[in-house]
Amino acid sequence: MKLTQRIFQKEELSRYIAKDRKFEKTLTSKDLIAMGIGAVIGTGIFILPGTVAALHSGPAIIISFIMAAIVCSTSAMCYAELSSALPIAGSAYSFGNVIFGEIIGWFLGWALILEYMLAVAAVSTGWASYFNAFLRGFGIEVPKALNGPFDPANGTYFNLVAILIVLFISWLLSKGVRTSMAINRIMVLVKIAVIVLFLIVGCFYVKPSNWTPFMPFGFKGVSIGASLVFFAYLGFDVVSASAAEVKDPKKNMPRGIIGTLVICTILYILVSVVLTGMVSYTKLNVGDPVSYALHLVNQDWVAGIISLGALAGMFTMMVTMIFSSSRLIYSIGRDGLLPKFLGKIDAKTHTPKHSMAIVTIIIALTGGFISLDQLTNLVNIGTLIAFMFVSLGVLPLRKRQDINNNGGFKVPLFPILPLISVLLCVYMLSQLSISTWITSGIWFLIGAIIYFTYGIKHSQLNKD
Repeated sequence: MKLTQRIFQKEELSRYIAKDRKFEKTLTSKDLIAMGIGAVIGTGIFILPGTVAALHSGPAIIISFIMAAIVCSTSAMCYAELSSALPIAGSAYSFGNVIFGEIIGWFLGWALILEYMLAVAAVSTGWASYFNAFLRGFGIEVPKALNGPFDPANGTYFNLVAILIVLFISWLLSKGVRTSMAINRIMVLVKIAVIVLFLIVGCFYVKPSNWTPFMPFGFKGVSIGASLVFFAYLGFDVVSASAAEVKDPKKNMPRGIIGTLVICTILYILVSVVLTGMVSYTKLNVGDPVSYALHLVNQDWVAGIISLGALAGMFTMMVTMIFSSSRLIYSIGRDGLLPKFLGKIDAKTHTPKHSMAIVTIIIALTGGFISLDQLTNLVNIGTLIAFMFVSLGVLPLRKRQDINNNGGFKVPLFPILPLISVLLCVYMLSQLSISTWITSGIWFLIGAIIYFTYGIKHSQLNKD
């Protein structure tokens, strides 16, 4: 077989389904929506509406969020169709293997590894900062040496709290999907309750005059705002990684993905409306605009509770991302492109404990020892590449006679919406900086070396 034929060989859906049967199907649409909200709604909901309104959109930040949601919805519907038709673990990686061939699947998986693990590592350091501030309120101080990345010159050696929270979440997930998802649902409810509390308290201090002028920077400012808040929606794609563990995936996968986007959009818009109504947009360019607005109206007790919401928000995001990371690594190990032991599922807990262990070690070391300030843009590039190929994948999927999606979700206005989604992803990718592209290019070069020196030789597709 020629090299080009070999690397573009496609995996059969039936074989993936057979390999994934050891997973326990326990997840419902409510679990998926909780996972999605857990991934999408983080501390950004307490920051982005204020800072973007102050610098770019003004009170029209509401329109910016709606525009970004419309853009995201095109990709979300494409994910919903592929997840409905391909109820398998691994998200865009596995979709790529079935639709485009192994080489495309590998690079999509490699992009998602970067997205998931780097996102969790970055959030673990943010969670540590909030938790340390919470401890200081009780007079407990974590030693400086244990409170930052490895930087002996500044007296820090590793971030103890960041490492411990990752280890705790991994331990939680290792207990099984039912237990971890039950706790995740509780934390998502805490997060939503904190947001609702802000909305209820804040609406009593809304002054309609603060919404004038509504569009101070013109429509251009609204468009710039939309491109910035677009990244606040990234994360709903992790829902698709759990497809092999979902009851009735044809119905529940689309409900989980699209339901996540609808609920998150409503929450972002409501926070934006109340926040810009409480305080003039010109005053919101601060690090914590929601807490700042509450302090201005002498509601300091609510501002304190917002910190609890931020902790809950980051916690659920890490639960969802670590869960999805382990399923992604499992899928790549299942196919032999990474060591096969990563593709094993524990018979007792029905979880991929080996891939979970590897994911935990990498994330804990990255978040605990490395400064991630300059790397977070790489999360966006990995997500957008996955969005683009998933959207493109709907086109050949409709032509496949061997894949039955009868009764499942189908993207409306086919093929126009998938093509629009592809073009929007290309546009968003073009907005990323040159340095981001250079760094990601190095990452993909490393991926190519691993694939052509190890993956192609050990691929199960090559052996079967």
